[in-house]
Amino acid sequence: MDLQTIRVELQASPYPVIIGSAALLSLGDQIRGLGFKAGTKVLLVTNAVVEAHYGASALQSLSEACLDASTLVIEAGEDQKTPATVGLIHDAAFARRLERGSLIVALGGGVVGDMAGFAAATWLRGIAVVQVPTTLLAMVDAAIGGKTGVNHPGGKNLIGAFHQPRLVLIDPSSLATLPEREFRAGMAEVIKYGVIGDPELLAELEASGPQLASLNTLSAELLQRILVRSAAAKAKVVAADEHEGGLRAILNYGHTLGHVVETLCGYGTYLHGEAVGLGMLAAGEISLAMGLWSASDQARQRTVIAAAGLPLAWPALNPDAVLACLQGDKKVREGQVRFVLPTGIGRVEIRSDVSEATIRSALASCA
Repeated sequence: MDLQTIRVELQASPYPVIIGSAALLSLGDQIRGLGFKAGTKVLLVTNAVVEAHYGASALQSLSEACLDASTLVIEAGEDQKTPATVGLIHDAAFARRLERGSLIVALGGGVVGDMAGFAAATWLRGIAVVQVPTTLLAMVDAAIGGKTGVNHPGGKNLIGAFHQPRLVLIDPSSLATLPEREFRAGMAEVIKYGVIGDPELLAELEASGPQLASLNTLSAELLQRILVRSAAAKAKVVAADEHEGGLRAILNYGHTLGHVVETLCGYGTYLHGEAVGLGMLAAGEISLAMGLWSASDQARQRTVIAAAGLPLAWPALNPDAVLACLQGDKKVREGQVRFVLPTGIGRVEIRSDVSEATIRSALASCA
């Protein structure tokens, strides 16, 4: 399958998202094509599972392109997404004498990408980073857009920076070793793009039905279309609003309440995409209660989320704890929680007038 390129057209720092089978084998050449010279120092950051499957191929590609590459293996569970782990990347950058002209390559899922990106943003006040996502969730969301960071005990991703990659290289063949549960979790972000702005994508997902729940039942052609359409949707929004000053906030659909699930249930109990799916269902119930969209729209969303094999029942959380956790969200403005709410398939708006009673009622409906 030929490589396809989506451009993230940022004014100051545009970059390509390259998608296609066996793309990983071209990693070194793609980096050299960005203008990095022979002998450039590269720190490849990954985790043990990904390194076992793809580390040698990535390192070989970098070495064959005459780049001075070495590997750092880190723990990469959500509970490891901390300043301490970023410190390990900084330690490796110091030990291997990374300079301002050097770069970090993140090979892994969203946790690896977030931490490696944040380390790159803060080493020598910022060096280049290349994102090579190996999970569906990272491919369609986390690797694109330059949001990097780590968790704080009080909430998810409260410590971070915007630091755009020089390149995002997506090789769908690397999904072959992804656990099915993580593949399903990534599908939540794909569904999100359909609900917030791409009705045709959502219709294609609906037509695919149970195929969505497993890579084994999804055709390579459909997977490529999903990756390209999702990347294009993310690129369009990021180009219009790099630092989340307005439009980009729509990408947080499902995340406000999803982050509550992750925080209160403990990181790792629900995968990020599973929590986002629950957050989308809850946001849909809020929209339904406020008369913003119809019961049939909510039913369509629920049906697609169910087809992807994602959880459908809101966890047994104390509503008071949920409301308190919402106040710690990054998107709070002047004490008001800002929700991304659907107004129809393909349309959302940002609202800060959702009452506590509406939130409680919506969560009860999702239980």
